[in-house]
Amino acid sequence: MDRRVVITGMGVVSPVGNDIQTYWDNLLKGVCGIDYIKSIPTEGLPVKIGGEVKDFNPADYGIEPAFARKQDKFTVFAVAAAWQAVRQSGLDASEGGNIDPFRYGVYIGSGIGGFSTMMRENEKILKEGPKWVSPLFIPTMISNIAAGNVAIRNNACGPCLPVVTACATSTHAIGEAFRAIKHGYADAIIAGGSEAAITSLAIAGFANAKALSRAEDPTYASLPFNRNRGGFVLAEGAAMMVLEDYEHAKARGAEILAEISGYGNTCDAYHVTAPRPDGKTQSMAIRSALDEAGYTSDDVLYINAHGTGTPLNDVSETLAFKLALGEDAYKAHISSIKGAMGHMLGAAGAAEAVASVLALKNGIVPPTVNLDEADPECDLNYTPKEAVKADLTMALSDSLGFGGHNGCLVFRKYEE
Repeated sequence: MDRRVVITGMGVVSPVGNDIQTYWDNLLKGVCGIDYIKSIPTEGLPVKIGGEVKDFNPADYGIEPAFARKQDKFTVFAVAAAWQAVRQSGLDASEGGNIDPFRYGVYIGSGIGGFSTMMRENEKILKEGPKWVSPLFIPTMISNIAAGNVAIRNNACGPCLPVVTACATSTHAIGEAFRAIKHGYADAIIAGGSEAAITSLAIAGFANAKALSRAEDPTYASLPFNRNRGGFVLAEGAAMMVLEDYEHAKARGAEILAEISGYGNTCDAYHVTAPRPDGKTQSMAIRSALDEAGYTSDDVLYINAHGTGTPLNDVSETLAFKLALGEDAYKAHISSIKGAMGHMLGAAGAAEAVASVLALKNGIVPPTVNLDEADPECDLNYTPKEAVKADLTMALSDSLGFGGHNGCLVFRKYEE
């Protein structure tokens, strides 16, 4: 059974906006959401900048104060983004609603989970002893708990599959949800990712691994495909999509934002942190997703690149695009929104998938901010500094994660 799968709702919490319209407007304007970190003390840390979520009020998303107080931030972000997506979709799994709860799933992952909760409770056991560790520590910290809470709040009793593949997490979550609906295991799934890892331990670990940008100017720190790039900028947030069987969505009169039509998943099998430099395995994820989606040279393609701004990623990703697309790589519209937001780790793929759908739906390619000096080895059309209008027919979003995980999603402009 192969069914068409469409997007009927989206939600986002990010450094550049906590709702879809603000997020999209700021991406198009090239607004930079990276700043000096304010949520934690940064004295003594090698890096003091990040992409923090700003002006976030849980109550705006139906979240009770007690829930927000007790949960890790990554779960609260996930619930807020899912609330937006479900509200836009109009799905209702309550008694007499428009979807069978047992045909309604949740595929939400996190690359790390409750990092700040883990640090706080570890400090308690070291300073005060084991009896002071919270009884809620485990069900607050574990990385599947965001999915569990979203399922509880939406009465989604169908398949629930949190994915953990580092920075490819939410791309894989959406892709696996696509397959589950396509092959008949569910009628709708809330899919995406959430991350809240701006902690002193995360900054120290990534910085000592030489992965983070050491730039002191927050507005010129995340530099995808720029010859001056020196690493990624750590960010936080969440993004969600409601994926739905086309016939189910059509029968209930839902607005369809785009069709998801391809998914690729490969592993570099090369190194725990560095991407395969020749781009071969990354290109296979891209190519298989394009083939499943029925891509042809007549398509006007937008690629939302992983584009972290690390020296190794951007060159190998450029090679992967060329291997997957051949000469078509040079006519594709490509950009990385990490220049504006930083890297949301496990939530990045979903945030970029949301941007891909918005680009496709609105016919506008968001820019790669700060791309003032292109790396000669990154010689494709990376949409420097300003948004570009284009009559897009297809959008692709790819993600690469520590451990060699590669994921790729392809969306088509919706046509009945």
